[in-house]
Formats: sequence, C-alpha cells, structure tokens
Amino acid sequence: MAHRPAPPANRAERAGRVPRRTADSTRRMFVLAVPGLAPLVRRELAGLTGVRVTDVGNDGRSDVLLCEVASGAERRLLRLASVEDVFAEFGRTLRSEGDRPPWIARRLLHTSRLDNGVQLWRSQGEARSTRGKGKRGPLTYRVVVRVLEERTWQRTQLRRALSDAVAAAEPRWRTADPAQVELWTVEYTRGRFVAGVRLTTAQLRQHGGRATERTGALRPTVAAAMVGLAGTPPETAGQGTLLDPCCGSGTILAEAKAAGWSVQGRDIDPSAASATRRNVRDDRDGRAVVVADGDARELDLDDTSVDGCVSNLPFGRQYTVQGEPRAWLRDVLTEMARVTRAGGRIVLLAPDIPKASVPSALRFRDRYDLRLLGARTAIWVYDRR
Repeated sequence: MAHRPAPPANRAERAGRVPRRTADSTRRMFVLAVPGLAPLVRRELAGLTGVRVTDVGNDGRSDVLLCEVASGAERRLLRLASVEDVFAEFGRTLRSEGDRPPWIARRLLHTSRLDNGVQLWRSQGEARSTRGKGKRGPLTYRVVVRVLEERTWQRTQLRRALSDAVAAAEPRWRTADPAQVELWTVEYTRGRFVAGVRLTTAQLRQHGGRATERTGALRPTVAAAMVGLAGTPPETAGQGTLLDPCCGSGTILAEAKAAGWSVQGRDIDPSAASATRRNVRDDRDGRAVVVADGDARELDLDDTSVDGCVSNLPFGRQYTVQGEPRAWLRDVLTEMARVTRAGGRIVLLAPDIPKASVPSALRFRDRYDLRLLGARTAIWVYDRR
C-alpha cells in the first residue's frame, strides 16, 4: 500500500517551538462510543497495531476510550466502524489541581498539540469537504464541553474560558456555529478532563448514510458491533451468509455486507423490506443480497442454511410484535436456531430475553448492556449448538 507523504511542518514547528514528529513518536487520541460498547471497542483497539488503550470512562452521554497511537497509525482509528467519534488530543487535566474554568482551560490547551491535531484534521479529505467546503479565510472553530457535575461552576463557563484561550493562542481563527473545526472537552471520569480536535464527521458516523430512512433505525455503529460479535464470514465456498429476519431499514445487513458477508433479510412489513432493498444493493463485489417480505416466525429457508443471524428485535416504543411478546420471541428464536448451522452465532438487540424464550439449541455466550436514546437495552449473544 502506498504511503502518503508527510504533511508540511505546522506553524509551531516552523517557528522552532516544537520538534518535528519522528517515526517512533506517539500521539494521544481518544474515541467516543455508544454507552455500553466500551468493552467491544476496547477489544477492537487492542487488535490494532500501534494502538494502546490507556484509560476508559464515560462523560454522561458516551463511553470514552483514551489511547496512545504510534505515528502513522492514526487513521486506523478512523476505520473502526463501531466508534462514534475520533479525536486528536491536545490536552488533559484534573479538577483537583485547580477547579476554576480559566485555570482548567489553560491546562488543557497545549498549542503545539492543537496545531498537530488540526494538521491531522486537514489531512482528512472527507472532513474538509463536509465541514468547510466553499469556505475561505480564517479557520472557524466551535468549542463543545461535557461535564459530569456543575456544583462549583457551569459548563458554559468552561466553554467560554477555552474559547478565550484558543482566541489568544490563535488570533486569526474565528468562532462560528457550525464551524470547520470542533474542539471538544469532556470530563470522562469524575474530576478528569481530556480535550481534542474532532476528526470525524456526521457522514462518517452514519457510514455514508441510508438512501431511505425509517423511524427507529439502528445506529450504524451498534449494527457494526453486533455484526462483529457474529464472527468472521466462513471462507468455505458457498458459505458466509448472514440473516436478519427483522431487517427494518437494513442497517445490520449493510454493515454485514461491508464486513464480507453475503446477506439475507426478511421483514413482515413490506415497506421495511422495500427500504432495505434500496439501502443494501447488489454490486460487483460478489456478495449476494437477498431481501424479501417474510414473517420471522415462519422463515422460508432450509434448515442450517445460514451461517449466522443478527437482528434488532422490534421491542420498544416504535414497533410492536404480532401476538403475545414472549410467545413471539420464543417462535422467532426457534426459527433462527433452525436455519442457523451448528457453530454459527445469533446476536440480538433487545431489552430482555427471558431464559424460557431461548430454545435448547442455543447456548448463551454473552450480554452487553447499552443505552440508546436514553433507553436501556442489551446485545445478547448465543452460539448454535
């Protein structure tokens, strides 16, 4: 793979204030994930060469994972499908060392790290096109702050103090909303702050978006994490098919296809199946996409004909099921077990799956509690015996 040439030295380096980054240098970065996905994201990060997780927390709205990243490995974080946002860190500090917004802002703002973070942001072609297309003149920025408590001062005070500190350090920059660059500060553990340049965009978080949107569609990052729990597609010729029997908008199937699976989708709602067909299309990559109307309780598939099932079950505020919920769940899980080969995996998103609803052909493997749009739910993982 061809390597991009090193970007030109930033303003601080040209002035001789900071050394040029060397091949063996590291950069501090952090990522945000849906609350509850931190264990899965941490496992993914641990599998990346040149990336080491140093701390994990939650800022009240997202799981936060801090990393040390080897020079040249930064873009590996941007390719993780299960993370919501990626940041190039420019500072961190503690409340205990001075619990006043101006002091915290000064401790957070390391100008050389900010310059390096903006330089990395500039290297992201997608970020430039979606945040600053058509803009000329000074760089515009916006400060975002999340804190876990506001007993001694308000979140807006820290936002103002950090904006003032950036204005003093970078007098040519201008504040704006929306802005080209977002500078975030989060209190990821009580009393611990980290700040960074946001490298990701809305389009990247939505994995390119969907052609057709439906109410209650699953977040692509959660769908990607669920597909990851299903394992990797078998390499045996003719295998590698993943089924979503309640496919909705097709988000899970889109992530599965991107991960290398051939996919099948069913939904009892014809409009949902139609939306999935528009969102997940056949192309020239050789992986099949088969979507049809169908009842998850009576699948039109042969026994052991798929390698795994992944589904966001229709429980919650947006959708209801046909008949008594526990009986419906038992019938659906029985059908999933029937069509999945031995050794395959079934991954489900639902607030609760009672043991009585799980057929004997499935063996419980794991559970991950999540919070989505303020509601509690969980990812459930089963192995087909």
